[in-house]
Amino acid sequence: MKRIREFLGRASEERGITGLETAIILIAFVVVAAVFSFVVLSTGLFSSERGKETVYAGLQKTRGSMELTGAVIATSDSTQITDITFGLTLAAGGDQVNLDASDTVNRTVISYIDTSVTDNDLDYTTTEIVGDGDLLLEPGELAEVTIDLGTECATCVVTSNETFSLEVKPASGSYLIIQRTTPASMAETIVNLN
Repeated sequence: MKRIREFLGRASEERGITGLETAIILIAFVVVAAVFSFVVLSTGLFSSERGKETVYAGLQKTRGSMELTGAVIATSDSTQITDITFGLTLAAGGDQVNLDASDTVNRTVISYIDTSVTDNDLDYTTTEIVGDGDLLLEPGELAEVTIDLGTECATCVVTSNETFSLEVKPASGSYLIIQRTTPASMAETIVNLN
């Protein structure tokens, strides 16, 4: 009988240890699962935050978009183009654009590019056609930009049958590229470059 009691006592002790070990293993699994789920959730939140930042940066880049309105008109001295004039307005949903060429910061820069010359900062004048009197292009406004190639860019010689580009780059947002080819004859004083 004593032996049976000892045997039964040992068996009950072993069951207790087995139950305790099982509980420890179960708790370890729960802790590992909790840590793993925390890591997965944190990574997902971090990724979605990065995605949101990317979307907002893309929206900011496209918001400052301008559109060319009307024709690109060039003035010719019968051998080469001396002035280029074009109209600008904001694209739908675009943010305001500073067209004051005399500002030193946050201003729009216009570049001239052809096969042999690049000028990254042309001087230009802005005339507001429709607007509130400032040189800040806002929704619903129309501005006319004139570039005097004769005095502002002495190396920008645009003659007949020549392709050139103007890049209108605001301080923030996407920029506008105007690419035109001059006609075969520069006999007329006013040349429509459409």
